[in-house]
Amino acid sequence: MNATSSALASSPPPRANSIYLTVLTWAFTVFSSLRVVAYLPTLWAILHSGDSSQHSLWTWFLFAGGNATMAAWIFEKNGGRACRAVAVNAFNATMCLLILVAAAALRL
Repeated sequence: MNATSSALASSPPPRANSIYLTVLTWAFTVFSSLRVVAYLPTLWAILHSGDSSQHSLWTWFLFAGGNATMAAWIFEKNGGRACRAVAVNAFNATMCLLILVAAAALRL
């Protein structure tokens, strides 16, 4: 058995791989989209209480930066085209930035 036939024998059938990638794409989209909504209680708590002392500005900065750079990286890897993953990461970055700004504003 040569290297090519060995690689073909160990790889999943194309149909199974396609189904897996479709399910994975939708799972990523659903969970990451729900994360956008999950930021709302934190934002509401900060704004409603007027106290952001329990929220680390550094942590929210890292979350915003991580999501923003992931969106940019996916955009570049996708040939400069937007897709669901870019949009979801951009929205997550925006929500983290809103929490960061709200928390920082209350500390001024």
